[in-house]
Amino acid sequence: MILTAALTHAQSLPAQLRQQGYAVLSAQAVCELAGCPLTDLLSLRSSWNDLPPDGYLKDGGHYRRRRHSCFVVTGDAVTQAPHRAHWQPLEYNALHGGMQRWFEPIEPAIVHSPAWPQLLQALAHVSSELKREQSWYVEAHQFRIDTEGGIGRPTPEGAHRDGVDLVAVFLVSREGIKGGETRVFEAAGPSGQRFTLTEPWSLLLLDDERVIHESTPIQPLAGQGHRDTLVLTYRAGGFQGG
Repeated sequence: MILTAALTHAQSLPAQLRQQGYAVLSAQAVCELAGCPLTDLLSLRSSWNDLPPDGYLKDGGHYRRRRHSCFVVTGDAVTQAPHRAHWQPLEYNALHGGMQRWFEPIEPAIVHSPAWPQLLQALAHVSSELKREQSWYVEAHQFRIDTEGGIGRPTPEGAHRDGVDLVAVFLVSREGIKGGETRVFEAAGPSGQRFTLTEPWSLLLLDDERVIHESTPIQPLAGQGHRDTLVLTYRAGGFQGG
């Protein structure tokens, strides 16, 4: 049985994040938050068909493809940073932390699409409402987890924090799979919730200081399936790794 999450209206988002540390938005609420039509978001989907393999998986798997780029958002200005490695400390990623991981950048067609800066700006405003107004250092990750080897792991590192201020996980598509359940737990308490994102461009937004999260493995229903996501992380003061 697939469990669905309680949805948050766009105007209630800051209050919900303060109350429980996370919120789930429908695609329509995402569009209201970002001020863009759903068709603009759906038009980005084909880019996930051309993601290079992730060559850094320490579990020996070949189930993940990804691209990665970095941006700085100051007010309404979105600037793409020079291409850089993705780096996390071992404290936050025991499996892949401490590594300079170089991924191919997100394609220019995505970065220059109308919806892209609108998404980044909207979530920067949410981050500023929660923390305080400042520049936000954003890492953007396109992920495809597939079942070519029989099973795919969206979070091979397990339940974790990312070492940032805000984490946004957009479900882009979900094709021919079972599993992929999202689990969110209090970082300093016993409470937790589990649910499955199924609607394209629905959003899980996390206050990374207050909650930890993971997604369960996926398996094919028949043939090969996949789960596509866009993950945006917002951090004050600079990118991880300097």
